[in-house]
Amino acid sequence: MILLRLLLAFAKTGLFSVGGGLATLPFLYEMSDATGWFSHADIADMIAVSESTPGAIGINMSTYAGFRTAGIPGSLAASFGLALPSVVIILIIARFLNKFRDSRLVEGAFYGLRPASIAMITAAGINVAKVALVNLPAFQASGRLSDLFAWKAIILGALIFIGQRKLKWSPVVFIAISAAVGIVFRF
Repeated sequence: MILLRLLLAFAKTGLFSVGGGLATLPFLYEMSDATGWFSHADIADMIAVSESTPGAIGINMSTYAGFRTAGIPGSLAASFGLALPSVVIILIIARFLNKFRDSRLVEGAFYGLRPASIAMITAAGINVAKVALVNLPAFQASGRLSDLFAWKAIILGALIFIGQRKLKWSPVVFIAISAAVGIVFRF
């Protein structure tokens, strides 16, 4: 039964997460809250693993989430569920593309989907930032504003951002540096 639930949950995610892999994040947060299969902190781990492994981030995250929930069969069910709607829609579009290529309705739909995609990715980014950079339990325990933020993570993120903008190195280098710093300083 869990495999069917994974397949359906990720099929819904695949059907409505327009804008790429990061657009799946709001659905993963919703899934986390509704099912308890994984926590918000687990989602941050999913992003880290998915960004640092080859392949599409959405598929990588669904595979990771499915594995955390139900092992290898869960990873297969979640990955298949996420990919299935896209495959079906692409096959349908390919079949009728020439007929609707110049349609104002289709053009208007894509025009409306672009800002929706940006909004979903931005909302997901804010949620990830909260998990990675804010330490609410420490702040609630001490009441000190300095305990509210994960300062080492903020500094590392800022340095990686600046380094990536200035040095133009491969993202793989920055991922490796971040992993090494995390191991050394035990974020």
